[in-house]
Amino acid sequence: MKNIRVIFVFFLPLWLSACATTGAPYDPKFSAVMPVIDVAPQSENGAIYQVGYGVTLFEDQRARRVGDILTINLVERTNASKSASTSTAKSQNLDTGIPTILGLPVTRNGQQILNNSVDSSNDFEGEGSSSQSNSLSGSITVTVSQVLANGNLHVRGEKILTINQGDEFVQFSGIVRSEDIRPDNTVLSTKVANTQIVYSGRGAVADSNKMGWLGRFFNSVLWPF
Repeated sequence: MKNIRVIFVFFLPLWLSACATTGAPYDPKFSAVMPVIDVAPQSENGAIYQVGYGVTLFEDQRARRVGDILTINLVERTNASKSASTSTAKSQNLDTGIPTILGLPVTRNGQQILNNSVDSSNDFEGEGSSSQSNSLSGSITVTVSQVLANGNLHVRGEKILTINQGDEFVQFSGIVRSEDIRPDNTVLSTKVANTQIVYSGRGAVADSNKMGWLGRFFNSVLWPF
């Protein structure tokens, strides 16, 4: 029974780490949206023109309806830096001089015993800095999931790439203004409102970049030192 417990304790962390790396980061809010099928109204007999089957001759191919596709050009780039510095100093000196009684200093064994002096000083210096830089470039084609009341388009989509022993996931969602869509049916990601971009991976390469469960414990708030 003791051996079984030892084996269980030994393999439990391995099992937990394996469970942490399985499962695709699937999120239904990034899934593609199919176009809505318009039901053609009942046609009248004898009419050449059929209502609901009109062909627009002057419309471009830019996305405007639910289910239409739109290409997002990812041009994200952010830079942030912060620094702080603090320095304080304080010093104090107190000297009572040589007290006398009847004009004579008070001594014991020839040493003055009533003179006192106090010196104190306090210094503090603190300095900190932080910087962060991120960049993401590429493109992803998404679908229109909803046409808002003001004409803006809510878009969403994802791209999954399987390379060797790993998968790469690019997920995107946001709100696009129709005026910002280019004639070639593309829009810059910097012009998309409420943008949510997820870039993640799964597989051997992604697992090698993850900290082990014991390392995460020592770097968590649970570690008291």
